[in-house]
Amino acid sequence: MNTDIFRGFASDNNAGIHPLLVEAIQEANKGHVIAYGDDPYTGNAVRTIKSYFGRESEVFFVLTGTGANVLSLSSLIDSFHGVICAETAHINVDECGAPEKFCNCKLLSVPSSDGKLTPALIERHLHGFGFEHHVQPKVISISQPTEMGTVYTSEEIRSLSVLAKQYNMFLHMDGARLANAAVSLDLDFKSFTADAGVDVLSFGGTKNGMLFGESVIFFRPELAENFKYMRKQSMQLASKMRYIGAQFHVYLHTNLWRTNAAHANEMAGLLFRKTSILPGVRITQKVEANAVFAIIPREIIKPLQDKYFFYIWDEARSEVRWMTSFDTTTGDIESFAACLQSLLAAV
Repeated sequence: MNTDIFRGFASDNNAGIHPLLVEAIQEANKGHVIAYGDDPYTGNAVRTIKSYFGRESEVFFVLTGTGANVLSLSSLIDSFHGVICAETAHINVDECGAPEKFCNCKLLSVPSSDGKLTPALIERHLHGFGFEHHVQPKVISISQPTEMGTVYTSEEIRSLSVLAKQYNMFLHMDGARLANAAVSLDLDFKSFTADAGVDVLSFGGTKNGMLFGESVIFFRPELAENFKYMRKQSMQLASKMRYIGAQFHVYLHTNLWRTNAAHANEMAGLLFRKTSILPGVRITQKVEANAVFAIIPREIIKPLQDKYFFYIWDEARSEVRWMTSFDTTTGDIESFAACLQSLLAAV
């Protein structure tokens, strides 16, 4: 099968595994080690993650991003609690109701033009505390970067943390693309997570060159007291955890996270520059990570998708999303822009 025909801009999930991480898996695939995380590869990975996020943090590996988000939230709430999130948040749109099903909670979604939450936007949900007829807001959940490709500054995150603590709430961060945010901000991970007041982080690498496996990081150790039991009950405890640990260690220890994310972000910038100048293309969001959102003529979407697959974001507005990956090439973008220009000329 010619896999080249599937190269496109649909998702960074569509990319393969970085060769260094394939090597890491192969290296871990030698001999026997104790299962369920009691192995040297997982131990190395935990120590490496702590060197980035803080020695006091508690680290747990899980299988999927949805598992990381659902378990993170479950550790913070009871069934009568509410989770405040952006209307476009992954937990609200793309997890098939998993947070509601497994956390038994209510998601309190907030409309946001750029995918970001602010204290002013959240204010509408900050009422009914102590009133038994209302769901009790307990967590503010943000994505970094957002589903719209925008990136929170450290100050913006800190303002949400201050608000959360004012109301005895927690701040959760979905960091499936955290590396892209760190590169965009030119900051280390800790400065805009633990140091900015985040309580629990879902930290992933699958969208940035890893095969599988995500992590949940607690910056307040007391919140992790029962997490290992919750992880097991939720079917997110990997028996052969060494393969997750081996990837995370190499991913961070070699700075591959930065190399891959920097390239993906750079390619998104190039894609923006090549397409934004074309008549008939309107970019709708700031390009701050590895996503480009654009409104293009409806009639060219299907023929363009046939050659370079991508997703429609908002059908009513004819808005599409183009994602770049660690393995996107300048050639991919040059040929895509040329195809787009040709289709636009025929409209």
